[in-house]
Amino acid sequence: MTTTYDFDSARPRSRAARIARIDALATLLDTALVIPGTGVRFGLDALIGFFPVVGDAITTALSLFIVHEAYQLGVPGQVIARMLGNVALDGVLGAVPLVGDAFDVLWRANRRNVRLLMEWLEHERRR
Repeated sequence: MTTTYDFDSARPRSRAARIARIDALATLLDTALVIPGTGVRFGLDALIGFFPVVGDAITTALSLFIVHEAYQLGVPGQVIARMLGNVALDGVLGAVPLVGDAFDVLWRANRRNVRLLMEWLEHERRR
């Protein structure tokens, strides 16, 4: 199965396209790769995090982009606060050398934030 990641931000996007872009970015950051023979999934967040300070700043900025997109989609403040908490925890603990990289693999803040977004969307759909 081939997955394409389309992050073109030049043109306006539908709600569904924005959600798909957020989901693709979260996958790329948190679970796009697998350690052969183990089934352990990780993403660019863990890899880029090996570069102290700069790597963590880059991945935190990408995580904040996901939160920003959720905000633009109308996600309420309490859900945004939880998403920001996930990013903050990932950013702070992820900055600890080596231990932080293992934390990134296990915590998966971006996947958690997409799950929060999807739960809110489902709740809104049922209303």
